[in-house]
Amino acid sequence: MPEGPEIRIAADKLESALTTLPVVEVRFAFEHLKPFQNRFKGCGVQRVETRGKAMLIHFDNQLSIYSHNQLYGRWDIRRAYDYPQTNRQLRVAIHTEKTSALLYSASEIDVLTLEQIAEHSYLSRLGLDVLSSDSESLLEQLQSTPHRRRRFSSLLLDQRFIAGIGNYLRSEILFVAGLSPHLRPVDCNTPKLERLADAATAVSRQSYRHSGVTNDLDSADVLKALGQTYEQYRHWVFGRANEPCRRCGTGILQDVAASRRIYFCPVCQPV
Repeated sequence: MPEGPEIRIAADKLESALTTLPVVEVRFAFEHLKPFQNRFKGCGVQRVETRGKAMLIHFDNQLSIYSHNQLYGRWDIRRAYDYPQTNRQLRVAIHTEKTSALLYSASEIDVLTLEQIAEHSYLSRLGLDVLSSDSESLLEQLQSTPHRRRRFSSLLLDQRFIAGIGNYLRSEILFVAGLSPHLRPVDCNTPKLERLADAATAVSRQSYRHSGVTNDLDSADVLKALGQTYEQYRHWVFGRANEPCRRCGTGILQDVAASRRIYFCPVCQPV
């Protein structure tokens, strides 16, 4: 599933493609949304907002298209009406005179007013956005009563806690913070929680700015020059079970937490 950085990267591309010209046509695959199609004709896209893994395309007619890619959804930017050959199902098409933005395979799509956004069952329950929040706010969340007794392994995946963190970011943030996934906020002193809050913002923003690379950037450049693939040099620990830790050389462990795989170094992230 795309995580916050990937959704923000997609939003940047949509914003660049759609904000310069008025919309010629919008098409929805779902029947309950088709009555909205004509209401977008001639409208302009004001901005594209992300909230964690959700996206909101805001138009100047006071309507917004909400989408959540979930596991398989993907936006594709093409020349106007230039549809790719694909087995994916087209869910939304937004056309200007020069560009088409095509959303494939996503199942969670809606058209919302500003009032409906505020009351939306998913959006209204989201926690702080990991890409736009500051470390101090995240620290307050970690120390708050609803969260302080939950293991990091499940807490970091809860979008009501911090929105935008998914499976790879969870492992990478905990490694950079030097904290075991088995710990809870209540088990940690303030400096440790400050490290975690700093890591959450820094790792997520680096992933956004550097196309998903969460490893040390200088080390990643060296490994790339040595011929390693993107997946090989991309992360500190995620996807690297039994490979040596990039810091201490200990074999990286893989476990299952919150029904999803998690990776950590038992030496650099002691319990």
